[in-house]
Amino acid sequence: MTSQNVPARPAPLARLLLSALLAAVLFILVTGLAYPLLTTAVAGVLFPRQASGSLVTRDGRVVGSSVLGQHFTAARYLHGRPSMTNTTDGSGPQPYNAENSGASNWGPTNAKLSDAVRARVANVRRENDLGAGTSVPVDLVTASGSGLDPDVTLAGALLQVHRIARARGLRPAQVEAVIRAHLTARQFGVLGEPHVNVLAVNLALDASR
Repeated sequence: MTSQNVPARPAPLARLLLSALLAAVLFILVTGLAYPLLTTAVAGVLFPRQASGSLVTRDGRVVGSSVLGQHFTAARYLHGRPSMTNTTDGSGPQPYNAENSGASNWGPTNAKLSDAVRARVANVRRENDLGAGTSVPVDLVTASGSGLDPDVTLAGALLQVHRIARARGLRPAQVEAVIRAHLTARQFGVLGEPHVNVLAVNLALDASR
């Protein structure tokens, strides 16, 4: 008499559903609860300032964050990059709205982008009394991907020196010295461009009055 292999019976549907449910609960607890709590606790211990938002205070009052730009428009302040962020409900533009970061998503062949850049170039030249042939750094006329870039290039900052100096009654050399004192060099000497934090420079300018 020969033995025959008996085919395995499929697991009941209820058992499969239970296994799937248990796996889902396990992953939710690990990736949705335990891991975020662990990383938050570690960050709070090792990097307390960054974990709390890299907040900047002046006279005991929070005035901003070193990693989030602000919309400076007064002539006496250093201006940052254009921002294409909208209101939180998406009803209209609101530059540097940290609750709704994002870009315009206009591609390089989009006529709206070309028109916007031309208008921004003209505005930068008008604000800073520049000649029609003066080059304007690209970061002053193009928005960042997040719309919240807190920095401008050194070239973009130095272009604004004379306007700021006139508005504050300072010598251009004084304004330039403040800007250069807040210069961050290229990372590892090769990555990125030399840049300054807009909020840090403006706070330093206010303190130099």
